[in-house]
Amino acid sequence: MIETLDFSKSTQYTLSIRLSTDGFSFSVLNPLEEDGQAFDEYALNESSSLTANLKQVFKEREWLRLPYRRVNILMANKRFTFIPLEYFEDEQAETIFYHNFPTQENETVQYNILHRNNTVVVFGMDKSAYNFLREQYPEAFFYAQASPFIEYFSSKSRLGNNRKMYVNLRKKATDVYCFERGRLLLANSFPCKALSDRIYYLLYAWKQLDFSQERDELHLTGLLEQKDSLMTELRKYIRQVFITNPAHNLDLQAITQCE
Repeated sequence: MIETLDFSKSTQYTLSIRLSTDGFSFSVLNPLEEDGQAFDEYALNESSSLTANLKQVFKEREWLRLPYRRVNILMANKRFTFIPLEYFEDEQAETIFYHNFPTQENETVQYNILHRNNTVVVFGMDKSAYNFLREQYPEAFFYAQASPFIEYFSSKSRLGNNRKMYVNLRKKATDVYCFERGRLLLANSFPCKALSDRIYYLLYAWKQLDFSQERDELHLTGLLEQKDSLMTELRKYIRQVFITNPAHNLDLQAITQCE
């Protein structure tokens, strides 16, 4: 539990926060200890706004109001897109973003430059929540959840000579990242929570990319409550299906690679 950490040393720690309609997740990392990372969860009051939920959790958790060495904020939603780094100009980020998504009120557009992948991730997040978090942590770094996943999975995908699909399961969505030896082939988020819908989208993406049922790999992470049923069904069509280690809060651990 996070409360067991020695917060008198918080200025040495990294705080990472994931914002999602599934709820908020928190990680506090003490880089000086081998097992110095702890996690916490917060269930949203769905009748309140994202910002109202943030204000409530800050009231309830005193350790959120402490100073940290670094603060990472991850936005988990489906409103993100990609631009090749060589074509990216920051003043065009918002124009390109709204070319791909309908305009949404109370939204700010941010971006992450992933130099190792020559890719820019452009994403939207709730503007009121962004401003509130900026007030709490003026030096915070904001990321799309896709950014640490792409950095982490692209590195892993370079092992071996086959192609790989990485799947992050959320309560109401399924995120899919596909690579060919480090090269990003697909990144998308599908709004679905039923087992049958998850299987349909994964197999559809697998077929569209012409992945091999025998040689290529599928790796699962995230909400794995249905993992046994999901793996049983997927292995009817795909030979190599695995659970990623660590299976939970992988993005909150991988975000340190973006520092």
